[in-house]
Amino acid sequence: MEQTGRLEALVAQHENTLFRAALAILGDVPEAEDAVQDTFLRYLEKRPEFHDENHARAWLLKVTANGCKSRLRARKRHPVEELLDIYPAREDSRELVEAVFALPPNQRAAVHLHYYQGYTTEEIAAILGQRPSTVRSHLFRARAALRRYLTEEDSPPSDSQPPSGKETI
Repeated sequence: MEQTGRLEALVAQHENTLFRAALAILGDVPEAEDAVQDTFLRYLEKRPEFHDENHARAWLLKVTANGCKSRLRARKRHPVEELLDIYPAREDSRELVEAVFALPPNQRAAVHLHYYQGYTTEEIAAILGQRPSTVRSHLFRARAALRRYLTEEDSPPSDSQPPSGKETI
C-alpha cells in the first residue's frame, strides 16, 4: 500500500515534466504518453530508493529518455506525423515550436531539456547517456539550424548544413 502512495505522488509531481520531455523527443502524443506510462511501470518493477527529489526527477527523466530512444529505434522506418497543436506554447511562438519539431530527434531532445527544463549540458548528457561534448554539439547545430530557419523562413531546419560560427540564439 505504501508503494501505491509513493507512485501516486510521483505521478502527480512528475507526469507533466516527463510527458513534455517525451513529446519533445518523440514528437508524437500517443507515443509520449506510452513512454511516460512505461516509465512509471519501470518504477514499479525496480522500486528504486531516491535520496531526494532531484534524484527522483533525474531517474525518471533518464528512464523516459531511454524509453524514447528505444521507441525511435523501433519506428525508424515508419513516418511520424507531428501534432504541434497540443504542444504547450504561446501562440506567438508557434513558428519556433514548429522549427524545433523539425530538428532531428537528438537535437530536439537536447533543446527541450536545456531550454525548457533548464538542465546543464552535463546533466543532459547523463540523462541521454551521451558525452557532454556530444550534447553541446547537438545544441550548437540545433541553434544554427533554428537561426537559419527563423531568419530565412524558407525551409525547415536540418542537420545537413555545417554550422557557421559559434553564435547563440
